[in-house]
Amino acid sequence: MNDPIGDMLTRIRNAQMRRKSTVSTPASKLRGWVLDVLADEGYIRGYESGTNEAGHATIEISLKYYEGEPVIRELKRVSKPGRRVYMGVNEIPSVRQGLGVSIVSTPRGVMSDANARSQNVGGEVLCTVF
Repeated sequence: MNDPIGDMLTRIRNAQMRRKSTVSTPASKLRGWVLDVLADEGYIRGYESGTNEAGHATIEISLKYYEGEPVIRELKRVSKPGRRVYMGVNEIPSVRQGLGVSIVSTPRGVMSDANARSQNVGGEVLCTVF
């Protein structure tokens, strides 16, 4: 797999289209950090680490719905393996005039765009969520 974050985001999008309550993805630290931001911002209920029947580490993500509709309306990968996107603190975009969130990987960890601006750090823009 070349793009583990893109794979996780696609699994979340596909599960929400099918109205699934949970979705499973292979575990990694970066995926966990991205899920921490999604949970802090209220886009998912949470996640749990575990193992599958083959003994590989997995993450079980609990998706969130409001009145039958998914809370996440749009989930886009910005920085890809073939084209990394780095931005300074003044260049980080606001998603839908601040209604959405950009997830940024900074030297101080993975955080939302608002936290990156408050800590005055830039970095790699991983994805946008609305």
